[in-house]
Amino acid sequence: MTPTAPDTAPILIVDDMEENLVALEAVLSSLTSKVVRARSGEEALKAMLREEFAVVLIDVLMPGMNGFETAANIKGLDQTKDVPIILLTGASVDPNYAYRGYTVGAADFLIKPFDPWLLRTKVNVFLDLYRKNHQLASQADQLKRLLTGPSSTEAPTAPTEPRGFHPHHPEPSPPSSATPDAGPEPPADAARLSDIASRLAQIELLLRDTRDAESTGLADRIAALEESVERLMAGRGA
Repeated sequence: MTPTAPDTAPILIVDDMEENLVALEAVLSSLTSKVVRARSGEEALKAMLREEFAVVLIDVLMPGMNGFETAANIKGLDQTKDVPIILLTGASVDPNYAYRGYTVGAADFLIKPFDPWLLRTKVNVFLDLYRKNHQLASQADQLKRLLTGPSSTEAPTAPTEPRGFHPHHPEPSPPSSATPDAGPEPPADAARLSDIASRLAQIELLLRDTRDAESTGLADRIAALEESVERLMAGRGA
């Protein structure tokens, strides 16, 4: 699966009828620059294995692999199991369709004809979540590099020469036993700590925007880490 830039946030629409695909694309095109079509469940699975999607909309009543089977197959693959699914179906449907849709892992279920504004609103929720998840992953990766990367204040090790007499390089005097004052914290280290604290704050805000229990718990842990960094900065006079 090819990762997609978060600002693109592509949508996959799946329906065996061309007129339905055209109508869906017209409704959703204002939300993103990329809407991909699939005419069957099999075609949808192939598209999802090639490319990353923010959300997929699937018509329930399709020949061959129907919408429920397509959704179940999407949720059964490690590469695509986390992609949210919205199932779409006509007005004269079995009352159990909605329940069946949720049991196969669909995030939402809409009955045609649906209000275009309502559809855009529901889809836009998943697009925002997709963008925030990408932004959070990027921030976490940058923070990891900051925490694990080499310190910019480390001085390069000077090459050593064998000790001994040399007419132009007299023997150096032995080092003094007095320990020099360490002095204040190097400015580069203070800036690095400040940068880490700032990135932690950004990650915490993104997690709290997600508003689920797991993200809130992680945000609390990030906040505790922020406090530790701030105490370290205060102790070093940063």
